[in-house]
Amino acid sequence: MLSSLRRQIAEEAAMIVWDEGVSDYNRARIKACERLGVGHCRDVPKNVEIEAALLAWLDLFATSEDRQRLVVMRETALKVMRFFKVFEPRLVGAVLKGTASQYSDIKLHLFCDDVEAVAISMLNQGVRYQAISRRQTRRQPEGVPGFSLEWDNVPVEMLVFPQDGLRAAPLSPVDGKPMKRAAISSVEALLSEGEVTPDGTAC
Repeated sequence: MLSSLRRQIAEEAAMIVWDEGVSDYNRARIKACERLGVGHCRDVPKNVEIEAALLAWLDLFATSEDRQRLVVMRETALKVMRFFKVFEPRLVGAVLKGTASQYSDIKLHLFCDDVEAVAISMLNQGVRYQAISRRQTRRQPEGVPGFSLEWDNVPVEMLVFPQDGLRAAPLSPVDGKPMKRAAISSVEALLSEGEVTPDGTAC
């Protein structure tokens, strides 16, 4: 059971994530401690507790606009995933979890041993993009290559993993467990039934 102060910090950090678009939970936790005047507190919430506080708040206070935005982002994610179907895309992050705010982007994992093949597919279809690189952990010496783009005015970030990356998902920065990922069929189920079906090797 969380202490009163720990719960306060978790709830404040969750609001910082939601209201200010701070996706780094550690940064949100530090800002929350500063605002509450407990900069040297040792009893701070874990990332998973911050996310739980955010989900609890959304269950109670999410507006119809918030819910509609999430649906639109999931529908857009599905369009992008179908476009890149040959690269076996997986939806990850806030749009999958249901915590996407007005500041969130769609995050996808693609799988291909040749990153240039993804770029060429976009060039052939006239899709404008920027090359990016993202580290999955602070200890990772090199980032994972990828691309950022807009689809129906929604920002999208795609990381391209080797083909065998389908076998094991990167560890989540929230709970340290393999990251939850959803294939096209799972996102379709999410939109039609409100739940994600098991994704076999992609989970």
